[in-house]
Amino acid sequence: MRKSKSTVTPILNRFSKFSRVTSMNSGVRDAVSQGYPDKALILFRQMKQNGLEPSKLTFPFIAKACAKLSSLKCSQMVHTHMLKSPYYSDKYVQSGLVNMYVKCDQVENFAYAVFDRMHAREIAAWNAMLMGFVQASCFDRALCLFNEMMLDGVRPDSVTAMGLAQLASGLKDVKLLTSVHCLGIRIGVEADVSVANTWIAAYSRCGDLSLSEMVFNEIDLDVLTVVSWNSMITGCGNAGEGFMAMGLYHNMLYDGFRPDLSTILNLLGSFAKPNALFLGKLIHCHGVRLGCCSDVSVLNTLVCMYSRCADIDSARSLFDSIVDRTRVSWTVMIGSYAEKGDLEDAMALFHDMEAAGEQPDLVTVIYLISACGQVGVLDYGRWIDSYAISRGLKSDIRVSNALLYMYSKCGSVRDAEELFSSMNERTIVSWTAMISGYALNGQSGKALDYFNVMLKSGLEPNHITFLAVLQACVHAGLMEKGWELFHMMTELYKLSPGLDHHACMADLLGRQGKLKEALEYIQRMPIKPDAGIWAALLSACKIHRNADIGEYAAHHLFELEPQAAAPYVEMANIYASTGRWDGVASIRTKMKCNQVRKYPGESTIQVDGKSYTFRVNDKFHPKGCLIYEVLSSLGLYSKKQIDTFRSEEFF
Repeated sequence: MRKSKSTVTPILNRFSKFSRVTSMNSGVRDAVSQGYPDKALILFRQMKQNGLEPSKLTFPFIAKACAKLSSLKCSQMVHTHMLKSPYYSDKYVQSGLVNMYVKCDQVENFAYAVFDRMHAREIAAWNAMLMGFVQASCFDRALCLFNEMMLDGVRPDSVTAMGLAQLASGLKDVKLLTSVHCLGIRIGVEADVSVANTWIAAYSRCGDLSLSEMVFNEIDLDVLTVVSWNSMITGCGNAGEGFMAMGLYHNMLYDGFRPDLSTILNLLGSFAKPNALFLGKLIHCHGVRLGCCSDVSVLNTLVCMYSRCADIDSARSLFDSIVDRTRVSWTVMIGSYAEKGDLEDAMALFHDMEAAGEQPDLVTVIYLISACGQVGVLDYGRWIDSYAISRGLKSDIRVSNALLYMYSKCGSVRDAEELFSSMNERTIVSWTAMISGYALNGQSGKALDYFNVMLKSGLEPNHITFLAVLQACVHAGLMEKGWELFHMMTELYKLSPGLDHHACMADLLGRQGKLKEALEYIQRMPIKPDAGIWAALLSACKIHRNADIGEYAAHHLFELEPQAAAPYVEMANIYASTGRWDGVASIRTKMKCNQVRKYPGESTIQVDGKSYTFRVNDKFHPKGCLIYEVLSSLGLYSKKQIDTFRSEEFF
């Protein structure tokens, strides 16, 4: 029987709309996959304007577009359209919605709310939520979610394994990571190169480079990628194994892999230390050959590498060559000067940055605060404090903590106290800064009082906090209190002491004249003593005029730092104080044989924003005559005051 024209027309119209929706879906999908999420949203808007109703295939693609843009506003608009559609209860649509909110950093507020209301959850929803909690550092929530997932009988996949690996690396828990590794093998995802790459990175972050290397070596050559090499190179860099990273890079090139931008960036990060400048220059040259050095991120990393390798001139030359400087470019260079203690150049560059129209951020300000603390320039520190307030940066706890340390190092404990009292939020760093400030400025009693108040507030001290209170005990000569705190750290809080903590304990014993006990303590230490510990013992020997133990400590210092003049001078002073002039002569002979030079002490002062450095018997300053005339007057005045004081004391 032939259908009438009136019956066929609606069918054709429906077919036409279906084909147009399918065509639109295809366009949206292609736009998202090709990296044009904004184009996908425009197509979606045109679809709605043309009266076309999205299908259940449309919404997952649109949710992915919003996720790539990380736009909460767009996400909420799309969510509204989903609620009005008949496909809102579809598990794939809801999974896309969960992932969308996770990528917008709305894990708690929106993502979990959608996830919690889902009646049927697929693995993608569980994985999105798991990744969201891990990225938000909600590690306990992530573990609970995984347990809930297993109880629901959902089988984990490769994405789950990667999420759990990131969770373990965030906790720096190598035992948990090995358990995740075992789970991955059990569910059969160990052959997935993406999973293996995640494991390599995770093991290195947990401090186990040998297991990273094991996973790397087990990847089949057929599936090995540049990302695998990059993960291993990054792991070496994190572990401080620069030469190993260079060896891997050589093998990577030998095996025919072409390095990418990440490879060069990771390698440069591995060589950002003084003894690796030559290797850093080699990678710089290779980066130029590969055409990577036109990228501003590589140039910024190069500036950082050269400055940390103590080649500040090369760092500045590179910075000056950058045409399109970003905020990071300026901040890296300012940070280079700040770390060197060159406040004058750091401030000049800071003003140039503002003049160029680039807005400094909190990292820039923290660098300048740190430089003020190093140099001890209180006026500049107060100016930067005011600047941080005017820019709304002081409300950030990191800026306030940096200011606390700066005021303490500049000797203005009162400013530090006022700031600490005004802070609405105080972290362990804030308390440690105040305790350290009191210890540094000779107020050991207050340092210990603040430590006790901090403990009562429920905060747990860390390694740095204990170092601060131990230093307070050293300055005050409180040996019994020092040992009490040391045992508290190791037994109550289960913290392993570092070299600095051991140096404090050796110093405490030495200053009290217990030199044999101090030497025995150093010899029993579970870690190899460094120059700082032997120097503390040598200093104690100088105070108590013990040449025998002093010789033993000096011998170790000569081996560790053969070109350092300080141990030779200290040992010569010990010999002189005990009348052993033959020992003084032998030290001088040894200094000449080892070509050790004693550089004169120097002082730096700030006048009108400029630094002036003076050395002993320095006659080269243009106003040298006036300076020495003033010094001579001050010396005579001091002598007169002392004589007056003594005569009054006599009567």
